[in-house]
Amino acid sequence: MATLQVGELAPNFSLYNTEKNKISLSNCKGQNVILHFFPLAFTGVCTQQMCTNRDNMNEYQKLNAKVFGISVDSLFVLEKFKAENNLEFDLLSDFNKDVSIAYDVLFDVFPAFEMKGVSKRAAFVIDKNGVLVHAEILPTPGVLPNFAAIEEALKKMA
Repeated sequence: MATLQVGELAPNFSLYNTEKNKISLSNCKGQNVILHFFPLAFTGVCTQQMCTNRDNMNEYQKLNAKVFGISVDSLFVLEKFKAENNLEFDLLSDFNKDVSIAYDVLFDVFPAFEMKGVSKRAAFVIDKNGVLVHAEILPTPGVLPNFAAIEEALKKMA
């Protein structure tokens, strides 16, 4: 599969959140969306990535942006992770890996423990019409997304 390009329509998806509700990207039309893929809950850099989102929520809300964290963890693991880190945005379980495949962010083999089927760390900003305006896929799991670039992409749409 080819990597998604800025200017393309973002692939639609439906995933369950930690409250066991199905969330679809198509239901977010009219709102900017930030998708944060992360490899595994409860790991250091993933926790830092999600907590940075938590700490930036006021700014994201001012910019009409809805944040979703997506990983291949089960929704039960994500529920505990969300509670322990006081995250106020939806964490979505891509346990079946369909969305990670659609966004081309699935490791063939996760470098740390030779695990197959783990999402890469990635960030996508999608405008209110469903078009990708920012895409960052990180080949190294220990590197955080560029949060300043995410915010800049949102400000350009304001």
